[in-house]
Amino acid sequence: MGTPQKLTKNQSLVLGILDKSEQPLSAYTILDSLRSEGLRAPLQVYRALDALVSLGNVHRLESLNAFVACSHAGCSSHSSATFIICKNCGIVAEIYDDTITSQLHQVAEREAFSLQKTTVELHGICASCQNNA
Repeated sequence: MGTPQKLTKNQSLVLGILDKSEQPLSAYTILDSLRSEGLRAPLQVYRALDALVSLGNVHRLESLNAFVACSHAGCSSHSSATFIICKNCGIVAEIYDDTITSQLHQVAEREAFSLQKTTVELHGICASCQNNA
């Protein structure tokens, strides 16, 4: 792993909000949470999020149009991220599984596709919600 990059004030604020959250957050929810810290414009949040995604500190969940803090050290070096998302409670867990990554690369190779990065989102019901049903 390389030298950690120093984050800007806005990046640190955005990452802090995401680290504390148990749910994925939209950019506008992040903005609302940080107005008291001086963030006023959506562009400030989007720029911080773009940088944090590039650095591997944050993931964008396409299906939810929301963001979560990365839960794995060194995630920027992973070519694949997999998330399980509960449709009932909204909890999101990031999992890293070498088997899933390997299979995705095999499929891409078979199709003569140069795979660079993947995000897999699995939607279902978590164990806690199943037990409470």
